Amino acid sequence: MKIISWNVNGIRAVAQKNFFNDLEKMAPDIICIQETKAQDDQVAETLESIKNFHIYSNSAEKKGYSGIAILSRIKPLNFKTDMGIDMHDNEGRVLCLEYDAFFLVNVYVPNSGSDLKRLDYRQQWDLDFLNYLKNLETLKPVIVCGDFNVAHQPIDLTHPKANYNKYAGYMQVEIDGMDRFTQNGLVDSFRHFYPDKKEAYSWWSYRAGAREKNVGWRIDYFLVSKTFISSVKTAFILNEIMGSDHCPVGIELSI
Repeated sequence: MKIISWNVNGIRAVAQKNFFNDLEKMAPDIICIQETKAQDDQVAETLESIKNFHIYSNSAEKKGYSGIAILSRIKPLNFKTDMGIDMHDNEGRVLCLEYDAFFLVNVYVPNSGSDLKRLDYRQQWDLDFLNYLKNLETLKPVIVCGDFNVAHQPIDLTHPKANYNKYAGYMQVEIDGMDRFTQNGLVDSFRHFYPDKKEAYSWWSYRAGAREKNVGWRIDYFLVSKTFISSVKTAFILNEIMGSDHCPVGIELSI
């Protein structure tokens, strides 16, 4: 089973590019999409030409903002949106599908903002989201993927010293949040297979030719319950796929 995660930076925008050909090329069994920037009906309309996928989405109350979707060839047992916490549940950031062997959670973690205005909120989000995942994990293993909006370690961005504790995505409190995930039984699947791999990024600024120069950040992840990591056979980054400021990342399961 191949599962892919991709922040598309606008589902309607990427659909005007090479999205449908890329989807066929990547051939996922499940693809988790973040930042649809569309309402549920707009997501459905944009993807209506896709066959053989069950489509689920969770949109923000604010139009043109945030939003996530999952396309799955396998029909899940159940699906549920949001965490059940009012302060978090109006931005279309969490979508959970239940399968026989695991829960799959698609997440678009809030960005702390260029002026760090949401940094405190982001701290609370990370704590609440971890509790949400651990509650799911009492029932069966969890795979959580998406844009976590943080580079976890210095190896995960090109200029760690210049960015540390100065810019959203590499503030210590954000790093602490990711530490809590990995210290509480959730394994970073890419680092599980490639602990020392450098220049492995999933996001690049649109400025100054950053992608061409591979001046990037790894902020898109697949975290997997420690009890389930033996079912993950490989993890990968598809940095040749264009269409967004992020590229797709993924895992393959043997179950």
